[in-house]
Amino acid sequence: MGIFKKNPFGHILFLKKWLIRIMGAMTHRRYHGFNNLHIEGSEIIKDLPDTKVLFVSNHQTYFADVVAMFHVFNASLSGRVDNIRNIGYLWNPKLNIYYIAAKETMKAGLLARILAYAGSISIERTWRSKGKEVNRQVKMSDITNIKKALDDGWVITFPQGTTRPWKPIRKGTAHIIKQYKPVVVPIVIDGFRRSFDRKGIRIKKRGILQSMVIKEPLEIDYENDSYDDIVSKIEYAIEQHPSFLKVIPEKELKIQEELNEMRRWSYKEDPSSEA
Repeated sequence: MGIFKKNPFGHILFLKKWLIRIMGAMTHRRYHGFNNLHIEGSEIIKDLPDTKVLFVSNHQTYFADVVAMFHVFNASLSGRVDNIRNIGYLWNPKLNIYYIAAKETMKAGLLARILAYAGSISIERTWRSKGKEVNRQVKMSDITNIKKALDDGWVITFPQGTTRPWKPIRKGTAHIIKQYKPVVVPIVIDGFRRSFDRKGIRIKKRGILQSMVIKEPLEIDYENDSYDDIVSKIEYAIEQHPSFLKVIPEKELKIQEELNEMRRWSYKEDPSSEA
């Protein structure tokens, strides 16, 4: 790889590689040290094609969710299954991973701009801007950039467009799927909202059992499925369909809390958990 070789967005790959290495090393203990990231299904990652893969996930923080996925994807590609122990996987990271983010978020400060260089496809929200409701047309340049990223590699998107749970899936994701026909891989995350502040930068609480479940690619009939069909499939796959909103019995809640506590303490006592 030439030292000045660039990706389709003009980013120098040599710089991007070192940025991922450095930021990955700095953030590793947020998921395998201060907290414990429980991973399921990461064996799916290594069997995916190199391009035209769209990951759809629920969203809990601005940045911590994406950073965790960079860790898990690269660890899986280096042969690890459901763990991110030993950060050697960062030495040769996959450089064609992108994520869709709001343009105003990725311009908010130096750190956001650095993270944007690592792979952001920055788009203008059509429904919200600077904390206010808006209604504007989708920019064709944003759609073009998403296609460009899919043609070059993998794209992560949070189709609810917000870190608040149970919000509806934006139909723009369904349009992208029907138009560009990517492999669609659902991811369900939890624990990040309890671990970090909303931006995903400040550690709010330690000893949290985080989770990331990577599911089998969705079965989509790109020609015959309607946009509503695709939206519904995504809602169920990332467990954000209204039917998931249910009252959990107090007894079951207590059992889950006890299990979480057992996992937390057993994790701390396990010497292999050191980064």
